[in-house]
Amino acid sequence: MSDSKDKKNKKEKSNYQIVKINGTKQKKLKRKPYEKELMRLQKELVKLQEWIKHEGLKVVVIFEGRDAAGKGGVIKRITESLNPRVCRVEALGTPTEREKTQWYFQRYVNRLPAAGEMVLFDRSWYNRAGVEKVMGFCTEEEHREFLRSCPEFERMLVRSGIILIKYWFSVSDEEQERRFQSRIEDPTKRWKLSPMDLESRKRWMEYSKAKDEMFAHTDIKQAPWYVVDADIKRHARLNCIHHLLDQIPYKDLTPEPIELPPRQNDMAYVRPPITDQTFVPDYYGGVVE
Repeated sequence: MSDSKDKKNKKEKSNYQIVKINGTKQKKLKRKPYEKELMRLQKELVKLQEWIKHEGLKVVVIFEGRDAAGKGGVIKRITESLNPRVCRVEALGTPTEREKTQWYFQRYVNRLPAAGEMVLFDRSWYNRAGVEKVMGFCTEEEHREFLRSCPEFERMLVRSGIILIKYWFSVSDEEQERRFQSRIEDPTKRWKLSPMDLESRKRWMEYSKAKDEMFAHTDIKQAPWYVVDADIKRHARLNCIHHLLDQIPYKDLTPEPIELPPRQNDMAYVRPPITDQTFVPDYYGGVVE
């Protein structure tokens, strides 16, 4: 083996650790190389954002999947470096009594992007094919009608110029169990476990059947489903962001470095005394004598 290949293999080994996932040994990216690659991808997301704004693109990204599959973590990493005026998250709650009487897709249409915007749906109209179907929140006829009309609705969105990208986050039974237990043990995460999550846990197979039926009807050429293996969160985040960047060809429109102008200095203006202002108490620092 040449020295260059040997160095490459050693570097690759140093970037990964061996972990056991569902009884199988797998490579897991260590935190430092993960954060380095995440930062690189986030810089690319900023370039994509500028391109979307410049070209007046309309982008919709749908995130669906099992509870605790890591959808929120990916959305957070996508948005944390972006302008919320260009990229926004829509996570609709339970429909109101009025919304229940509307055309099913109506409240989602109101959240679709205008030119120069990207909207990330943290769950979407696919609620009808998942939780509503399994939990009995819709009738069988409403579910059948959704499966008939959803592909046509999405084709219509694509024909209108919207770039529609759909991700399904797949997590194993064992890994979901581990994450649920982690949420139960951590008071800062306990709010993430709703009674609906616990009920869905009991109906694992029903959700599986509903998902398979949903894919059979809505995995269309114009807007296919992309499945993200989410058992290793770091890999799922990087893989999803990398794939998203690949879906929209873009150019680097990063603005040139800015030179700050000199600060205005008006010697005639006398500012009020600083003691007139009410400050937040400095619990964690202070002036050192």
